[in-house]
Amino acid sequence: MQTIIEPFRIKSVEPIWFTTKEQRISTLEKAFYNPFLIHADDVLIDLLTDSGTSAMSSNQWAGVMKGDESYAGSPSYYTFKKAVQDITHMPEVIPTHQGRAAEKILFSILGGKGKYFVSNTLFDTTRANIEFSGAEGIDLLCDEGKHPSIPAPFKGNMDIDALKKVIAEKGAANIPLCILTITNNSGGGQPVSMKNIREVKQVCKENNIPLFIDACRFAENSYFIKLREEGYAIKSVREIANEIFSYADGCTMSAKKDAFANIGGFLAMNDKELATKCRNLLIITEGFPTYGGLAGRDLEAIAIGLNEVMDEHYLQYRIRSIEYLTNKLVDAGVPVMQPAGGHAVYIDAKEFLPHIPVKQYPGQALVGALYTEGGIRSVEIGSLMFGKYDDNKKLIPAHMELVRLAIPRRVYTQSHIDYVAEVIIEVFNNRYNIKGLSIIEEASMLRHFTVKLKPVTE
Repeated sequence: MQTIIEPFRIKSVEPIWFTTKEQRISTLEKAFYNPFLIHADDVLIDLLTDSGTSAMSSNQWAGVMKGDESYAGSPSYYTFKKAVQDITHMPEVIPTHQGRAAEKILFSILGGKGKYFVSNTLFDTTRANIEFSGAEGIDLLCDEGKHPSIPAPFKGNMDIDALKKVIAEKGAANIPLCILTITNNSGGGQPVSMKNIREVKQVCKENNIPLFIDACRFAENSYFIKLREEGYAIKSVREIANEIFSYADGCTMSAKKDAFANIGGFLAMNDKELATKCRNLLIITEGFPTYGGLAGRDLEAIAIGLNEVMDEHYLQYRIRSIEYLTNKLVDAGVPVMQPAGGHAVYIDAKEFLPHIPVKQYPGQALVGALYTEGGIRSVEIGSLMFGKYDDNKKLIPAHMELVRLAIPRRVYTQSHIDYVAEVIIEVFNNRYNIKGLSIIEEASMLRHFTVKLKPVTE
């Protein structure tokens, strides 16, 4: 096979500030072992998130200059609306300043005490907005998705039998929405199959439950379907995306992912009555419905990005890049989620650091070690992010203890990725020197953003 090259040329660059290991040890201590509290200038390779960190194209920057800043009825809104409708075929399109704003509006209207939202896996802000409304989020990940090291083509799927069971137990009337996250971020960036989407839709239809797509990475998921699912190899990514959304009643999206934008998101749906309620709340919290908290230049950049992301040369490069890093780590014996996901490499921290008990947050300990060794910023997706406490304040751990290295789109080159692999392997070879962490201070919700920790000295 020929080398798969980046399907773009670099037109502008920004410097990386190099630090010493001693400086990084001090920085991590001052940040209380929380990567969110580290100044970005002190990071060499920033893999904390792929959200809003992409490099925009020359066409997107041209769109920024074209953006119209009219308060109401901006031409940029109608360009944006058309781009969304061409993909989703949903008539109601509501811009928001980012994905969690769309979630906040949606769950404020549909949520409330006694309500349940079911999903393959909810990500952190989605769950937080559900719980803030008084409702409960229930994850129904398929069994193969719970075993990081065992490859399967669609580990992001929802468990259909579990879905039917939850509906029977909770009552369809108490479930305002079913949400499919594509790709499944908390589940290792794993894709959801078209077959599973159809099956979920059928169950929802039989029980009169609307189906929404969390569409942050819809193009990556569509490309996985093209590669792995029978009958889709000859279809374009746009055709596959159109079919995905044809089974949905609505969607939320952070345009900071698969639209390459630095800010923005949207709600789209078929239900006009629900859309009216959403727009009424939007005006209070975000702005007028034709800008929704965004500048016209952002609407233009998102519209262009939504089309650029479906280019199959880009998607081939994108998926192969994640696979490249995954394979290098597998060859070195590092326990990672297999097969490679769409936007990130996920290290199985529980297997990586078997000497650190879950109550000492092995994922967060590994995050600190990667930063100390090589200046790489990553994020824990495990019991620090998703853990709960029982009535006795004992930790209820997450299903998996993962560390996510999210690769920003069109930002890093192969030499950067090779460096990342070298650092991870070096840390793995010295893993028994890593100590667990305990919490000093935490918030009641989304604690991983602001939590303060210290090393366990026992």
